[in-house]
Amino acid sequence: MLILHRFAVVLASLCIGGFFLASMLVALFASPASFIVLKSWIVWPGLGILIPAMAATGISGILLARKNPQHPLVQKKQKTMKLLVINGLCILTPCALFLDAWAAEGSLHTSFYLVQGVEFLAGGMNFLLILINIRRGFDLRTSSL
Repeated sequence: MLILHRFAVVLASLCIGGFFLASMLVALFASPASFIVLKSWIVWPGLGILIPAMAATGISGILLARKNPQHPLVQKKQKTMKLLVINGLCILTPCALFLDAWAAEGSLHTSFYLVQGVEFLAGGMNFLLILINIRRGFDLRTSSL
């Protein structure tokens, strides 16, 4: 179970970090045509990889936490994971879908850039939260469970 958890965490982290970095680089240095391609890739295959990776991360984390569910680090990881999921499903996924639709239409208007800004903030927050949870995972490994 631990190997699955680690693999899922790494995959989810690479997706989240990759989406964030690619979006930032395209916003700063690339053409509007690049937005169309990137936003499409983030939706598919991106979300098709990220969502199962996040589900596997959460499920395997819950199963691993059964050893000592009251451990303070386990409690913190679970709270952080809830924030990650809420942010991802309620903010980042709709942002990705809207941005993809607008980019495909060539509608890079004010609303597009406002939603892109929201996506940058929420994506940066999710990347930071997943890094914090990775750190807590390392700390759990060295603490007595």
